[in-house]
Amino acid sequence: MRLALFQPDMPQNTGAMMRLAACLGLGLDIIEPCGFVLDDRKLRRAVMDYLDLLDWRRWPGWPAFCDGRGPGRLLLLTTRGDMAYTAFRFRPDDTLLAGRESAGVPDFVHDAADARLRIPMRPGARSLNVALAAAMVASEAVRQTAAPAHDRPM
Repeated sequence: MRLALFQPDMPQNTGAMMRLAACLGLGLDIIEPCGFVLDDRKLRRAVMDYLDLLDWRRWPGWPAFCDGRGPGRLLLLTTRGDMAYTAFRFRPDDTLLAGRESAGVPDFVHDAADARLRIPMRPGARSLNVALAAAMVASEAVRQTAAPAHDRPM
């Protein structure tokens, strides 16, 4: 399973999601351009010493990601989702895609997704922090598809 970040805007959130992927044993894809320099000091501070545990790839853009990402479903985490992530059946080869903090993803990315998942929230709430949303959905996906990450052989 992989976590993909579409043109992330904030280095702190990107660092947190990199750390999340490393700790859960997920691969990570960063689809550029980013809204910051990827080797930014804030990013390194958030990732800390987990970078060595992370299987990650940088993609120069959406077309390169689509051409090279490999098999499995693309699952978009979005406030415009038509299914709650808690009702979805995840597979080990799924890729969880999070959008930009400032703008989500464009319609062509929505259209490319095999499923669009949302986090149920109370009326009037617009959205969660993207790193928090990724953590919630990734945790459920890992729970459904494998033993806890710390119990898996490396």
